Amino acid sequence: MLKSTIRLTTVVAGHTTTPSAAAATATAISSAAARSFHTSPQSSKQNNKIYSTADVPAVSGVPHLLTDNDLSPKQLSDIIQSACLFKHQAKVLGQPSGAPLAGKTMALMFSKRSTRTRVATETAIAYLGGHAMFLGSQDIQLGVNESLLDTSKVVSSMVDGIMARVGAHSEIETLAKYSTVPIINALSDLYHPTQILADLMTLHELYTPSGSDPHTTAPTSTLKNLRLAWVGDGNNILHSLMLQLPKVGMHITMATPKGYEPNAEILKQAQKNAQVHGTDLEVYHDPKDALRNADIIVTDTWISMGQEEEKKQRIASFAGYQLTTDLIEQSGANADWKFLHCLPRKQEEVTDDVFYSPRSHVFQEAENRKWTILACINQLLVKKGF
Repeated sequence: MLKSTIRLTTVVAGHTTTPSAAAATATAISSAAARSFHTSPQSSKQNNKIYSTADVPAVSGVPHLLTDNDLSPKQLSDIIQSACLFKHQAKVLGQPSGAPLAGKTMALMFSKRSTRTRVATETAIAYLGGHAMFLGSQDIQLGVNESLLDTSKVVSSMVDGIMARVGAHSEIETLAKYSTVPIINALSDLYHPTQILADLMTLHELYTPSGSDPHTTAPTSTLKNLRLAWVGDGNNILHSLMLQLPKVGMHITMATPKGYEPNAEILKQAQKNAQVHGTDLEVYHDPKDALRNADIIVTDTWISMGQEEEKKQRIASFAGYQLTTDLIEQSGANADWKFLHCLPRKQEEVTDDVFYSPRSHVFQEAENRKWTILACINQLLVKKGF
């Protein structure tokens, strides 16, 4: 019988609760969010956003990648191997893609700034022979002057796919509900699935045995039983890691300051995933506990976009969470530990002796954003689904 070690603290709105209470509170929050898109015969404007309240039927049968739950273990493995194959064909063999997206356009609807995601997506589309149309916050403000429903119906009628980088996750859910073309989540406040695909591809490359090719080797065979330690904020990156790692047999331990734990409902889902796949999921508040026996160490920004006003408080709350070589080694991480960071990085999160060391693979990880996004686009727009 599969066993899973689960040590977790559930927190909603910064207050520690029992799992049942947290789930009830999270459900209430979700219900309130859903009510902001209630149905009635007219439109409303709340918090400078325009919400459609018309009773318009949802579009069905269109494949999307909105959360990490949209990928089964096999689909996850296939995407990683496909990304490795595209990278091998382009960089080693110098082969063109055959332009399967010739004559097709993909819209990049980005309400938040981006470096890696935008460059990765535009170059991926170009490699496949398609056209990328960038729609930034100054071009198209989601929910401002036009409802998300109307924006989705208009844009999806003229393009073949949408890459959406939004604020609230409810925004991309609404876009997908009414879109006639596939939508890929390029980041929301709750999930960042394409980032974790790049992380797993990078680890797959690093742990593939010498003499084997990553594109012909199953990720589950290279990543199984590895332990990833997260030290930092309980944010969208951590949410996606918690949901995806069990699918390839990886364990995850995490340390967050009190009040900065991951979302209670997502943690609950991650707990179920860990139980199903027989992996460990452990939550701590002391970085040393999370780092013990770690094979891979990961952190991220302490101050995400939209949290700039919290900077002073967050810097104080994360005291003791800076990753240094001394902290990692004194905590008992495995001798050959490796480091990842989704970027951009600030020195308060991790020191130069870690970030620029041979143990750090952050730039390989950044490049792999292109190949994993390319694999997702190919799967959804060319193969028409996962």
